[in-house]
Amino acid sequence: MKLTPMIFPSLIQLVANELKKNAEEVAALDQAIGDGDHMINLQRGINGLLAQSSELAQLDWPAAFKKIGMTLMTTMGGASGSLYGTMFVSMSKAVSESEITLLNFAGIFSEGVQAVKQRGKADVGEKTMLDVLIPVAESLRVGASGNMTLTEVLKNVVRVAIAGMESTRDMLATKGRASFLEERSRGHIDAGARTCQLIICVIANELAVQSTTPT
Repeated sequence: MKLTPMIFPSLIQLVANELKKNAEEVAALDQAIGDGDHMINLQRGINGLLAQSSELAQLDWPAAFKKIGMTLMTTMGGASGSLYGTMFVSMSKAVSESEITLLNFAGIFSEGVQAVKQRGKADVGEKTMLDVLIPVAESLRVGASGNMTLTEVLKNVVRVAIAGMESTRDMLATKGRASFLEERSRGHIDAGARTCQLIICVIANELAVQSTTPT
């Protein structure tokens, strides 16, 4: 399956639909241990991307990733805007080939996740979106370097993303407003991990469908 940035308009719309469908659940999670504005910020960023989607489709991969990052930084606001923006800008710098393959995307995605770690000064186990991103990056790396089909890799990505999100339930928050709750932050899924998982899963599932659809 050959991918080009022309896939972005449909993927962005799918993400927007998925976030809207789960908005109440995520808002409740965020109100429990966060600032309560996570979903509002995310939807603002997605709306910014929807407005740019036709232009994104005409760009090459580095320019498209960079435009996504810059758009999220300027429209999303909050920590999420900075982190997601940094991730995509870093991914744009990591693209060294004109075509995206599973093997080179695993490296590109890993560079983006590393940038999030550095910007957020966080790592896996701290009840953040990185508890989804880091395992997913590792799953992509292992899948790309093995003999797995694209469909198998994407199924694993979905499984790993859900497991990472669920793992935040019993973690002690050490970042953001949730950290002030100390032990009371346990027992709640992190809203940022939940939305990160939703985004990754809806994209992975769509790519899996496309990879098995005859052209």
